[in-house]
Amino acid sequence: MPQLNSLVKKSATASAEDFKKDLESERLQLELMQKLPSFGFDNMIGNWAFIKFAQYFGDETARDKSDYSLSPEYFKVIINQDPYFIDAYRFLSSSTTLYAGMPERTVALMQQGLKSLAPKIPNKSYYIWRYKGTDELLFLGDSQAAKQSFETAGKWADTYSDDDSKYLAKISHQTAQFLAKNPNSKSAQVSAWSMVLNNAFDDRVRKIAISRIQALGGTVSITPDGQVKVQPPKKD
Repeated sequence: MPQLNSLVKKSATASAEDFKKDLESERLQLELMQKLPSFGFDNMIGNWAFIKFAQYFGDETARDKSDYSLSPEYFKVIINQDPYFIDAYRFLSSSTTLYAGMPERTVALMQQGLKSLAPKIPNKSYYIWRYKGTDELLFLGDSQAAKQSFETAGKWADTYSDDDSKYLAKISHQTAQFLAKNPNSKSAQVSAWSMVLNNAFDDRVRKIAISRIQALGGTVSITPDGQVKVQPPKKD
């Protein structure tokens, strides 16, 4: 706790120039992590990079005074060292696309990681194709690439027998079909924003997702047990 309080105090009193120096130092450390030999402990380096990312991203005071531009650099280390670290991709999409404003980097890093993956390696890796398709559709405007990503997500999810995978296989195929018929499909976009909403880890992202769903003609409601329900627009 004393160490944490010290960090919080430092963020509160540091100047923009101080943050700039800290970011440059962190950037150099990340470059070093990419070059150092792993000696077979690749996943440990990936985990360490994720811990460092969590500290970086979670320091809101520092980020308000600087930016989120290092987000993709953390994930470059993680994906190079441990492309099977499936949970990291979720944070990659939000932090790099929505906070750093670099959807191209997000898609490129996911594409790099997917080269090492298979339908069941790691478990439920179809999620990564859905993350990629969401960024391609909503932030790059590449509906053709998004259609292919959702098609692949559906095919990979088809290899599982649990209810969640069956449901995600169904909606992934539906989203691909929407895009095949109408590249500007509002239903497809609402489906993608619903995924952003369900994966959001802070109120800023939730508010963005809800506002975009409503702007497309969809509705968002909360059930008595706290579940988020999204209804697509009546007309596509």
